[in-house]
Amino acid sequence: MTDWLRRALRALLAVLAGVLIALSVYALAGWVGSSIPRNAGWAEPATGVEIMVETNGVHTALVLPLVTPQKDWRQDYPATDVRWAGRPYTHVSISWGEREVFLNTPTWWDLSPVTVLRILGAGGEGLLHVAHYVRPAPSESARPLTLSPSQYARLVAAIERSTPPHPRTAHPGYGPQDVFYDAPGRYTAANTCNQWTSNMLAEAGVATGWWTPFAGGVMKWVPRPGESR
Repeated sequence: MTDWLRRALRALLAVLAGVLIALSVYALAGWVGSSIPRNAGWAEPATGVEIMVETNGVHTALVLPLVTPQKDWRQDYPATDVRWAGRPYTHVSISWGEREVFLNTPTWWDLSPVTVLRILGAGGEGLLHVAHYVRPAPSESARPLTLSPSQYARLVAAIERSTPPHPRTAHPGYGPQDVFYDAPGRYTAANTCNQWTSNMLAEAGVATGWWTPFAGGVMKWVPRPGESR
């Protein structure tokens, strides 16, 4: 092996080691940050408005009743924006994320390392994802949470402040029941989709982590069905 190849190999190994160290520090910081509580004194009321916090293991979203005295989401996210417009929808799932990841990665296998490094380095534009559900059932990945009417009103107000005004530009979703909308905000390693979810819950007064870049950092604050907080 020539001296040039040895130097190139050492440089490559140094870069890889630096990336692994940076990712490890990021993961540790995410665990610590998500363990620091916001609204630590919050107690879930016995009655009120039931929402859900859902996750696919990487991304989190808020599942909200379609119509309550506090908000009629049909005015903001009409079912006519999705292909299956005529179904008797009862809930909407709302989340925020990175535009290119949402639009160009229908599965996680489509997410390239180059895209990940770009997001970690430079960030990307925000995008809103809205899915329409019919009577979603509580599960390990869709955990119910009860808010008082005033807390739910605060959650609604927080979502409205962080989402685009009318008219919205809609983009086709992954399937016949969901849609994407242009949205403000910049996605970065510090301001992730999961941070958006916990920020919305915190605005409502719900106990959640201070910095939650990962889905697990959000979900560990939401009891599984049948568990108590």
